Amino acid sequence: MDNVLTINFTEDGDAYEALTTLKELDDQGQVALEGAAVVQRHEDGTIAIKDEVGDIGYEGTATGGIIGLIVGILGGPIGVLLGGATGVLIGSLFDMDDLDESDSVLSEMSRAVRVDHAAVVAAVDEQSPEVVDSAIKRLDGKVLRLPLADVEAEIAAAEEAQRAAKREARKKLHEERRKEVKEKVQAKIAELKSKLHIDRPASDRSATADQR
Repeated sequence: MDNVLTINFTEDGDAYEALTTLKELDDQGQVALEGAAVVQRHEDGTIAIKDEVGDIGYEGTATGGIIGLIVGILGGPIGVLLGGATGVLIGSLFDMDDLDESDSVLSEMSRAVRVDHAAVVAAVDEQSPEVVDSAIKRLDGKVLRLPLADVEAEIAAAEEAQRAAKREARKKLHEERRKEVKEKVQAKIAELKSKLHIDRPASDRSATADQR
């Protein structure tokens, strides 16, 4: 079964050993490792890749894989929202009205990649979870295992959600800009009216005075 693993550790150094262990399991044919990376989230929410195995497809590469895409999503602007309303928005895009934040697999992954702690994100094809779980258990690691198909579906939805958010933001800015321009135009018209003096013939001025 194709799964995406997010693995936390008590000691950051164990994340690097776990990466080596996953590569060894792949070499032994016990799992098929598509790609894996040691990652760390910064205070600003961005995620840095500290080490990697396989073709993770990150930093502008045209090909390769799901891990780079996941890291890009979790460490990008939309990752800031993954613990909140984005889970609901993703659900609405898939017509799942009862979805809450806890149902979002990307939200679970986002919370699993903690600030200033190393974690491993890996895509594996595994016959049984016991192989990886037993190896990670020796390193005091905690495995979050999610079906690859679910992760890919939410990545697609997250991309659409980000596009929708950008469209809404542009619409709001356009409306505010139009409002601001209209207010400036009206202020300028009022200013011009207050400064406007029309010279009229003396007879007209006299007629106006008689009318008063």
